[in-house]
Amino acid sequence: MPEYPILENKLFLYLTEFFSGVSVMAVELGASRLLAPYFSSSQIVWTIIIGTIMIAMALGNLYGGRAADKNPDPARLYRRILIAAVWIAAIPVVGKYVILGVSGLLIVTVSTNFLILAAFVSCMAVFVYPLFLLGTVTPCLVKATVESLDDSGRTVGRLGACNTVGSILGTFLPTFVTIPTVGTSVTFLIFGGILFVIALVFFLSSHKGFRTVVIGAVLFLLCVLFGRSKAFAFWENDLAYEGESVYNYLQVREDDERVILSTNVLFGVQSVTVKDGSLTGLYYDYALAAPVMCGKREPLSVLVLGNGTGTFARQCRRYFPDCRVEGVEIDARITALAGAYFDMPAEIAVTEYDGRAFLAAIDTKYDVILVDAYQDITIPFQMSSVEFFTLVREHLTDGGVMVVNMNMHADGADSINACLCDTIASVFPVCLTADVPYSTNRELFAAADSDLAARLADGIARLPEGALKNLMGRVLPSLTPVSAGGHILTDDRAPVELLGMRAIDGLIERELGYYRDIFRRGGIRGILDEIA
Repeated sequence: MPEYPILENKLFLYLTEFFSGVSVMAVELGASRLLAPYFSSSQIVWTIIIGTIMIAMALGNLYGGRAADKNPDPARLYRRILIAAVWIAAIPVVGKYVILGVSGLLIVTVSTNFLILAAFVSCMAVFVYPLFLLGTVTPCLVKATVESLDDSGRTVGRLGACNTVGSILGTFLPTFVTIPTVGTSVTFLIFGGILFVIALVFFLSSHKGFRTVVIGAVLFLLCVLFGRSKAFAFWENDLAYEGESVYNYLQVREDDERVILSTNVLFGVQSVTVKDGSLTGLYYDYALAAPVMCGKREPLSVLVLGNGTGTFARQCRRYFPDCRVEGVEIDARITALAGAYFDMPAEIAVTEYDGRAFLAAIDTKYDVILVDAYQDITIPFQMSSVEFFTLVREHLTDGGVMVVNMNMHADGADSINACLCDTIASVFPVCLTADVPYSTNRELFAAADSDLAARLADGIARLPEGALKNLMGRVLPSLTPVSAGGHILTDDRAPVELLGMRAIDGLIERELGYYRDIFRRGGIRGILDEIA
């Protein structure tokens, strides 16, 4: 290849393979963060991402092999790399609009498996083409690198090793370095930029492709200028904070009455502070029935698994001033926001750890344990199994109460809530549930013995007159006994994502059925006329 002197010693080819491997994995991890605020970060979404990328890479391998045999000119490969670089850099600019456009179209046209379809179509539209192009790299480099059959095995092995080592680096860098420090958008720009530099060096050294380089440079520069925003909720202009952690997309809203933390874009409240100190009007208030059930016990000891920014912990401290409260929160950035925006009392100790691992590591027992680690369908399976709830029971005092926030109304013998109830009832003989009005939350109270409803009634009688006593008076008649069934979730088998997806489909069907009917009758024009 005398017309391409940069390729004569093959080092540049190996570097191309290495950084292609880096970029593929970086894009895969970036894809999970781009989709998570809209579709969750469940195993279902990860399966869609991995499957889609494998499809793209397989097609790219096939096409790349045929293209290399037909026309082995390396300039064609590096032109594809340049196009992939620009496309990846454009993802922060257009990706969120594609996701919302796909979701908006599908949400009024499909009744089942919305999450799967929306995530799959979004992933196909945004990520397949650049990864298809990167899939052509390896077969084309093999064609350019192998000179004889005598050393073909060694050469292909080196290329494979470069790609694998690059993939390892591309796995760790986004997760532990770029996404937590500069965010998902800049992560796409960084790894798209690496590919762009590789293509740029090739074309500049060969003194060819000037027009291609100029067009690519202009497009890439535009992506850099417009793609650095961290705003997933780009229609919001009054957020107090928006950022990312290792685990979550985070946004804080503040108005005259309250401060709210959300870890997704379209719906959901994970934590809230009411500025005047009153009840929140959300499920945290209903969960306060658990310490009331504990009666005269002083001081109460409370553990919150999934502390968030400490809503329940603060409520316990307000209405039961002598209680001791500990929190466990896996996301350190959320705990930092608790101090910065949510007035988290310094005396509430928060451990940065997984809830189940925390229980396994301590011997302390508590009067109340709140399990609040479920977010839409992102339910940690290890905190939904019979083994986990057995561990919780072992850490309750005699007469202690566990309260679980099940955040989706889902009915039916095999629904997510029914499976959780059956699992918990197999561990705790006494279980009651209460639906939280005007929300999709359902609280479950469990104890090893005694009548929880009677204990709540006794506790209410001892409460001073005020908002909490009035609320508990409404909680008491809403308590419903749980009849244990046979759907037991275990560490070996806990299909919480599929069950949660079914619940999401049901919520969408109930909430948007009206607009689906309008769409079927009048199409997009009918919906626009209805909104107007």
